[in-house]
Amino acid sequence: MEEFRKLTTQEKALRINLSKAIYGSFAEIGAGQEVAANFFKVGGASGTVAKTMSAYDMKFSDAIYGVGGRYVCEERLIRMLDHEYVLLPERLPHRIESTRFFAFADTVEVINYDRTNQGHGWMGLRFQMTPQSEPNDCVLHLKMHDNDPLQQQYALGMVGVNMLYSCMFLTNPEEILMSLLDGLTARRIEIDMFRLDGPDFKHVDNRLMALKLVKNGLTKAAMFGPDGNVMQPSDELYKKNVLVLRGRFRPPTHVNVDMLLASRRHFKHEADVDRANIMLISELTLNDLSPDGKIDERDFLHRADILCSLGQNVLISNYFEYYRLVDYLSKITKGKKIGITMGIFALQKVFEEKTYENTRGGILECFASLFGSNVKLYIYPAWQNNELFTLKNFEQTLPDNLKNLFRFLMDNNKLEDIAEANVKNLHIISDNVLAMIRKGEAGWEKFVPHKVEEAIKEFGLFDYPKAEETKQVSEELSS
Repeated sequence: MEEFRKLTTQEKALRINLSKAIYGSFAEIGAGQEVAANFFKVGGASGTVAKTMSAYDMKFSDAIYGVGGRYVCEERLIRMLDHEYVLLPERLPHRIESTRFFAFADTVEVINYDRTNQGHGWMGLRFQMTPQSEPNDCVLHLKMHDNDPLQQQYALGMVGVNMLYSCMFLTNPEEILMSLLDGLTARRIEIDMFRLDGPDFKHVDNRLMALKLVKNGLTKAAMFGPDGNVMQPSDELYKKNVLVLRGRFRPPTHVNVDMLLASRRHFKHEADVDRANIMLISELTLNDLSPDGKIDERDFLHRADILCSLGQNVLISNYFEYYRLVDYLSKITKGKKIGITMGIFALQKVFEEKTYENTRGGILECFASLFGSNVKLYIYPAWQNNELFTLKNFEQTLPDNLKNLFRFLMDNNKLEDIAEANVKNLHIISDNVLAMIRKGEAGWEKFVPHKVEEAIKEFGLFDYPKAEETKQVSEELSS
């Protein structure tokens, strides 16, 4: 059997050029015209390129695409696609019946001469799957990690060719996603936001695509909002006061909701927190999604549906250790206050030295990130041996060599008990609630918020037996 081989960037560009049905325009701002250049270099570009342009000067860009907003942002990218795509059928009416039109656009910022910025940008494609059909959109945000502007431009050109090729010749959304970095690695290019929508992709749930970005190593974290729309973390969290609750949310219980609401009451009273600038985040790690190494996508969407119904912003990350999550958020929030809500048993794991044995500086190095100048942990209590387990009796559980470190953190206001916790709900264990739901046992409803109950019953989430199924089982048992 002949071994499968991925096409090179040049081979992909040439195949597009030789396809008589694919025709469109390129508009690129910020890094030259690196994508369009690939099509000219391989020959036959007249079969693909209707127009290339780069409105590099801000005044020219504003004159063409409108005034307002930043220049490297999704809004500007969509304006570019809106403007360029409508010109194709308008100026090329003779090609409408036989041509799959596309408009490609990117707006990027490559690394500067002093290497003081993060190369990043937005890239988008509006394209037809068949002639005369309504177009689809593929949009992504990428970060460029090469330490040389020419290498960043070269990599950008490769991603652009990959995007156009995969959208024109592939139909499976995950295959489209995974082909974007053909010829590259995530060490050079990171894709932290991806959206695919349109009449030919109505079946695509972009929250699932956000999960696949993280699962497949294209990025360490991806995000979506309460409306289910994917978001770009650096844009959404920029200079925000962020409060994060990590959990499995399988399902979210009264305890999860109380943890977030009670910690928010503490967080908003911090002197360095702007109450109008707070963003709450429910975080799911890959470890919480795949304890056995396999991710159940249906189960993930169940949890996503419920968190969205509760109005939550959801972050999916591959930062198993809290200090890595905080380090990631600190780079985005730019010095703003970060709050981490966790249970007292999770704090015990944070203080386990074996967690940091593969780090050069051990627990001290990692704690420097976790408890940085702008970070505070809010600790939710638990029952232990018929006693309420809080920070007041936490020190006695630590080995002697860590007790002074704990006192230092307490003295410097890095740890705080969530005093208003509803201790009446501490007996609620999500695993037990899940088991009740799956068995159809009565009484689980009192352990979850009403919206969670409604969602589980209406959509049959977490294998909840719907009304007709329960009735059928009852009839079978009674016969």
